[in-house]
Amino acid sequence: MMPDAIDAQVACDSALLRSVSRGTDALTRHARPDGHFVFELEADATIPAEYVLLEHFLDRVDPDLQGRIGVYLRGIQGAHGGWPLFHDGAFDISASVKAYFALKAIGDDPDAPHMRRAREAILAAGGAERTNVFTRAQLALFGAVPWHAVPVMPVEIMHLPLWFPFHLSKVSYWSRTVIVPLLVLMALRPKARNPSGIGIGELFRVAPEWIGDWIRGPYRSGWGRFFKRLDSVLRVAEPLFPKASRRSAIAKAVAFVTERLNGEDGLGAIYPAMANTVMMFDTLGYAPDHPDASIAWRAVRKLLVIEPDRAYCQPCLSPVWDTGLAGHALAEAGVSTDAACDWLRPLQITEVVGDWAVRRPGLRPGGWAFQYNNPHYPDVDDTAVIGMLLHRNGDPAHAEAIERAREWVVGMQSSDGGWGAFEPENTHHYLNHIPFADHGALLDPPTADVSARCVSFLAQIGMRPDDPVMVRALAYLRREQEPDGSWFGRWGTNYIYGTWSVLCALNAAGLPHDDPAIRRAVDWLVSVQRPDGGWGEDEESYAGAPHGTYKESTPSQTAWAVLGLMAAGALHHPATALGIAFLTDTQKPNGEWAEAPYTAVGFPRIFYLRYHGYKLYFPLLALARYRNLRRANTSRVEVGI
Repeated sequence: MMPDAIDAQVACDSALLRSVSRGTDALTRHARPDGHFVFELEADATIPAEYVLLEHFLDRVDPDLQGRIGVYLRGIQGAHGGWPLFHDGAFDISASVKAYFALKAIGDDPDAPHMRRAREAILAAGGAERTNVFTRAQLALFGAVPWHAVPVMPVEIMHLPLWFPFHLSKVSYWSRTVIVPLLVLMALRPKARNPSGIGIGELFRVAPEWIGDWIRGPYRSGWGRFFKRLDSVLRVAEPLFPKASRRSAIAKAVAFVTERLNGEDGLGAIYPAMANTVMMFDTLGYAPDHPDASIAWRAVRKLLVIEPDRAYCQPCLSPVWDTGLAGHALAEAGVSTDAACDWLRPLQITEVVGDWAVRRPGLRPGGWAFQYNNPHYPDVDDTAVIGMLLHRNGDPAHAEAIERAREWVVGMQSSDGGWGAFEPENTHHYLNHIPFADHGALLDPPTADVSARCVSFLAQIGMRPDDPVMVRALAYLRREQEPDGSWFGRWGTNYIYGTWSVLCALNAAGLPHDDPAIRRAVDWLVSVQRPDGGWGEDEESYAGAPHGTYKESTPSQTAWAVLGLMAAGALHHPATALGIAFLTDTQKPNGEWAEAPYTAVGFPRIFYLRYHGYKLYFPLLALARYRNLRRANTSRVEVGI
C-alpha cells in the first residue's frame, strides 16, 4: 500500500476513533477521586538500595519490606551480572555496588549465583574503588571506605558569602538540598549502626586502607586539575578550622534544612536530600519521635511502592506534572478538565519566596512545584504546562493564576534568552569540575526543552513574537538547534523529546511551517523513524550514541515525534500516518500501551527515569490531536503543547 493510501486509511478508519476512545477510558481510570493523577516514578537500583541501607544505618530494619525490595532488586539485575541505570542498559558500577550491598544486608548469600555474578562483574570493572562520589559517601557512612575516599566539602561552606566562587546559590536546587545535610554528615562522620555487621570488602580489588588517592582523573578540563589541587590543600587545612566556626556552620545547615522540611513531602521533595536529612537528624541525636526527625522519616516512607510480592522506593512523586500532562491529553480527547484544573490551581505557590529569589529579588512567586508540595522550589516547566492547561480550560476563574504564572515565568528568563528548570542564571559551569561533581550535573542551566515550554505558554496566552522576551527566547532556541536539525532534550529522552518540544513552541509562536529550522527538524524526525512506523531513542544518546535511534519503538517517543510533525505542519506527511498507525496497532485491548524502556532522565549519564504515565497520556494526546486536525481540515495546532 502506498503511503498516501495509508494516510487516508488511518484518517478514515474507525480504528483511530476506537483507539482514542479506549485511550481516554484507560487514562480516566487512573484519575484520583479529587481529579488529579499520579503515576509511579521509577529510577534504577540505587534508590531502593539506598533505602535498604538507610534502614540499616538507623537500625530500623523492616524484614518484610526489605524482602520485597530484594525481589525487586534481583528482578532488575542485568544479564551482564550487574545493574544498569535504565531498562536493558549497560553495566553501571555504582548502581551495582549499592545493589549488591543492599542484597547482602537483606540477607542474600554472597555465594548465591546472582551475587557471585554481580561480584565478578564489579571486580572486572575495577572494583568498588571505582564508584562515584555519592556511592563512596554512602560506603564511608558504613565504614566500608575511609572518609578520605570522599572529596573535601567543609560544612563551613555554609558561611561563604554570595560573591564567593562557590556558594550554594550557584548550584542547582537538587544539589543544594542534597549537599546541605550531607555537609553535616561529612563533618561529624557518623558510623551506621549496621546491626548485621555487613561489609563488602570482597568488592574491592585493592583494600580501601591501601588506597592513598581516591580523587583522581581523568579530568575533563584544567578546572578539574585546579580543583584537585584545592582538594589536597583543604585536606590539610580542614582539621585546623576553628571549632566555633564549625559549630555555627552546622547550626546554619540545620536551620536551612528545618526551614525547608516541607512536611511529609520532605526536603526538596527528592529522596537523596530526604534520606540525608534523616541521617543528619539521627547523627545530631534527635530521638525518632522528635517532630523534625519523625516528619523527615515519614517523608521518606511516603516514596515507597509496596506491592504484594515486591517493593521499591521512588526518587520523588510527580502529581503536578502527571496531572498537567494528563489534562492536556483529556482536553485533546474532548473530556472535561475541570476537576484536574480545580485540583491544580490551589497548588500555585504565591506566598513562599523560594531560593530562586536570590537571583530574582522582588519577583512575585507564581509557579507550581513538580510534587504535591515543594514551595521553595517551583518548577518552571511544570508552571508552563499548568498555565497552558488552565488557559485551555477557559474558566475565567483561572485568569489570576495564569497572570501570576506569566509574570513569574517571564521573570525567570535567563540573560541568554532561555530558561532553566528551577533557577535563573544557574550557569557557573566551572563548578561541574569540582571533585564532588563527578556526575557533571551540579547546575541547572537553561535548556531547549524547558525554554520551549515557556515559549509555548507565553505564545498561547497571547505574547507576540516581537515581544522582547519572545525575541530573546526564539533566538536562544535557534542557537540551540543541533547540526542535524534536532534539539537536545534535558528532561526527556532525548533529541526526539527536545525536537517535539521546540517544534510545538515555534508553531505556537506563529513561525511559518516552511521556516528553515522547522524544515530541518522535520527532515531529521523522518530520517530516524523506524521501519515499524514508530520512534525510539536510547538513553545512551546522552553519552554519545546516535541521536534518535534505538533497537525498538516506544509509545511515548513515537507520540512525541508525531506531535512534533503535526506542530510543524506535517499532518499529511506519510511519516505522521505511519506513526499514528504504530500507536493504534500497539495499543492493548484495555486501552493502554506497554513500555519497558526508560524515556526520561534525571541527570544525563548518571540517573534515568521511567514515568509510568508517559505510555498513557502522550499516545492519547497524539492520537486525539491527529483526529482533531483531520476533522478540522487544518495543519495549524492552536495550543502550545
